[in-house]
Amino acid sequence: MISLIKNELTKIFKKKGIYITILIVLAFAILTNCISKYFGSSNTYNAYYDEEYINSIKSQLSELNPDKTEDVQMYIDLKTLVDTHDIANKFELGSWQASIVQSTLSEYINEKNMYLYGVEKDENKANETQEKIDELLEKLENDDWKYFAELDLQEATQTLDNLEKQKEQTQNKQQLIDINYQIEQAKIEKEVAQYRVDKNIKYGNDYLNIALSQYETASQSLLRVDKDVEKMEYSEKRDYNDNLSDKAISQYIIENNINNYRGEVRGVLVDFFSQYGLFVIVIIVMIAGTIVSEEFNKGTIKLLLVKPYTRVKLLLSKYITTLIMIVFAIIIVVLIELLVGGVIFGLDSLETPVLQYNFNTNQVEEINIFAYLGIQAMAQLPMLILLATLAFALSTIFTNGAVAITIALLGYMSPSIINALVLQYDVQFMKYFVTMNWDLSQYLYGNLPSMEGMTLGFSVIMCLIYLFVMLIPTFIIFKKKNIKNI
Repeated sequence: MISLIKNELTKIFKKKGIYITILIVLAFAILTNCISKYFGSSNTYNAYYDEEYINSIKSQLSELNPDKTEDVQMYIDLKTLVDTHDIANKFELGSWQASIVQSTLSEYINEKNMYLYGVEKDENKANETQEKIDELLEKLENDDWKYFAELDLQEATQTLDNLEKQKEQTQNKQQLIDINYQIEQAKIEKEVAQYRVDKNIKYGNDYLNIALSQYETASQSLLRVDKDVEKMEYSEKRDYNDNLSDKAISQYIIENNINNYRGEVRGVLVDFFSQYGLFVIVIIVMIAGTIVSEEFNKGTIKLLLVKPYTRVKLLLSKYITTLIMIVFAIIIVVLIELLVGGVIFGLDSLETPVLQYNFNTNQVEEINIFAYLGIQAMAQLPMLILLATLAFALSTIFTNGAVAITIALLGYMSPSIINALVLQYDVQFMKYFVTMNWDLSQYLYGNLPSMEGMTLGFSVIMCLIYLFVMLIPTFIIFKKKNIKNI
């Protein structure tokens, strides 16, 4: 058997198609890494609006008369928008200062315009507000972000104190419920502001700011859950778990200063099967779809069958070779990314661990990137094996490599649509369908599977059933196949 497998591997590595595919993967890796390096650094904070839009706003503004009652509110709104845009543009595109102008100064600008053009005009108050704007602008120009962080914390604390006092004076049950909800929201806002001050997180779009934003969003989403987890619908439980995971991981990033969003080579390996999965599949099905059919097409099958081996043993050696090539395909594509990514970005990012929330232990775990990739590869093996088996079976039964490769590739690309429809309409009997079960990553770290009632054991059994349903007829047909006229 070993000599047969060695012979099959030798024949595979003599095929030009393998090396052409590898060159295509190499070209793809170079292209994507170059695009990521030279065009991928985009800013979260952009100009308030583009110039074309602002010019149209200015044109509208020129047609309004602030002395007319019907025009005054529109005039104030548009004037505030233009003034905010003009001030934000004084700072570098994507800077934290530009974001503060949009989020904080815009309120004072609107207030000033209300005093200048509103129904109750007050020039003195407008001047006072302008002084406040000038003070804030000075802080922005001096890069004094801590001032605004302290300001956010003070405002959050003041809001919370006001709500607590309001609660003490309220007796209506419904109002108390609403106030308690607002108090919890205010606590989250204060907690986020406190994190920024305590951890010295400068405003911006780096990983710590992303973590702060995700922490606040996930916390607010969890706060909106108004019923016991056990009484939730299954889809609600999955959403609840997602928010629980996002909150825990974001908090871990903030408290331990770990960049879990780091891209470069590490980012590609974290999402390896979503970015390079197609190339792995192409290599696998190309081999599985031709390893038998080519023998028939070239007539070399007769030379194999005259050897002192049974047909079952010959076919089994080809199937085992196909499975070995799955491992080869994964390794070669990973090595290509390491090579190309390492040259373009360096390999420093690989030192940063992957953060994963484990629902079994209710803790965030740090996982080495290669260990994480290995776990993901093991979880994807059922899919890879089943697609390889499908191509292998079709190649053997129909002796047509093109048909085998095409159907196997369609089998890889179409399930995403099918699975989405199944989950959308909750088609329960489809949990017995292979595509719902062949991705075992849905069970990792105590996650809830795609559909209620599914378990790891169930999915493994379903995959084995589909595997044998394809393999048994394949071996029977090959054993009985007439090759005299080939």
